[in-house]
Amino acid sequence: MRWEGREGSQNVEDQRRKKMVRTGAAGIGIGTIALVLLMTFLGEGDSASRMLEQAQQQSQQQQQQQQHTGGTSAADDELAAFVSVVLKDTEDIWNRLFREQLGQEYQEPRLVLFNGEVRSACGFASAATGPFYCPGDQKLYIDLSFYQDLKRRYNAPGDFAMAYVVAHEVAHHVQFLLGITQEVHKKKGRISEKEYNKLSVRMELQADFLAGVWAHHAHKMKNILEEGDIQEALNAAHAIGDDRIQKQARGYVVPDSFTHGTSEQRMRWFTKGIKTGDLRMGDTFDVSDRDL
Repeated sequence: MRWEGREGSQNVEDQRRKKMVRTGAAGIGIGTIALVLLMTFLGEGDSASRMLEQAQQQSQQQQQQQQHTGGTSAADDELAAFVSVVLKDTEDIWNRLFREQLGQEYQEPRLVLFNGEVRSACGFASAATGPFYCPGDQKLYIDLSFYQDLKRRYNAPGDFAMAYVVAHEVAHHVQFLLGITQEVHKKKGRISEKEYNKLSVRMELQADFLAGVWAHHAHKMKNILEEGDIQEALNAAHAIGDDRIQKQARGYVVPDSFTHGTSEQRMRWFTKGIKTGDLRMGDTFDVSDRDL
């Protein structure tokens, strides 16, 4: 993908140097305070003061260790710059498509880069969760280590494979702005888990289609694609299909538990988006199960 030297997004929050802490473990404990008070009452004021001072110093050291994890590597910084450029491309394309095809104004999401664990409006998440979009704060969350997962775990290397992942999460933001996400989530608990999973699959496949729509228009507008880029994205779509992941993890698949779609479905809808670039062609909720 051609990206070097191009403008990045201003909507990136880089939290990679922060370490998320779930508890107040760094504070002075109630037990320590109680012991200090008891020693003071018994006339051990000097010892109590030293203990309190030591506890305060230890607390400060723990807080510093919890808040800082050190610098980032040059490779990670380059990948962060790449992701920022991809996000800017999505902003340019979706601003244009919302005006021209939908007659609406696009609201740009923010992208949070994190390291290890992060707090979002949707709760805590770890790098193991993978990239995700949180409707509660309209932010995308990505631990850049997922790039290595694509290469090593999923055998889907290449910068455009990562671009596809970013575009897919942005597509979930598009679905939220259009009210699709809310309509699907309203049905949770009102229908069976099996039927809700089917709706989830359709929403994920539509996000794949929208990622393809982005790629179609980004190439027309900015000539971003190089030879092999589309195949990189298709490899990523294939690698994270429910059937393939379940087969690798369990040795068998359970179609009723699918939430994202099969490898073949994900590749097909992404390809349809690239070829057509037409939002009207991506209503995954209006096709039969057989045609999905």
